[in-house]
Amino acid sequence: MSKNEKGSGLGKFVVGAAVGAGLGVLFAPKKGSETRRELKVKFDELVAQIKKIDIDEVKDEFDAKVNEIKMELVDLDKEKVLEIAKEKGEALKTKAQELVDMAVEKGTPALKKAAEDVLQNVIKVSKEAIKKLNTDK
Repeated sequence: MSKNEKGSGLGKFVVGAAVGAGLGVLFAPKKGSETRRELKVKFDELVAQIKKIDIDEVKDEFDAKVNEIKMELVDLDKEKVLEIAKEKGEALKTKAQELVDMAVEKGTPALKKAAEDVLQNVIKVSKEAIKKLNTDK
């Protein structure tokens, strides 16, 4: 049994035992003073069981879970950013190509050259951003 399974099982056992004992005592057909005395004994037993729980083990288990969640969030963020960067890069390329097409349609060589320069720069910047995100991943 692994350390994690042991910690989780022990806690569930203690809680289950406490609930079962409490319900058993409360629903037993006995006088109030007897019920209170038995309930006190059961709670004393519960406190003794709780004292046996290894706090360091529980802390280690909790810490490991928190770190696992943090790593998943970091990975999720990187994946999302990369996906968004690719989508935005494609959208920018499309818009820049539309600009070039419009310049060609209007027959303005100066605008065509400027639009083509914009398109090339958009492609270059998009590739660099995606490459950087991939290497940071």
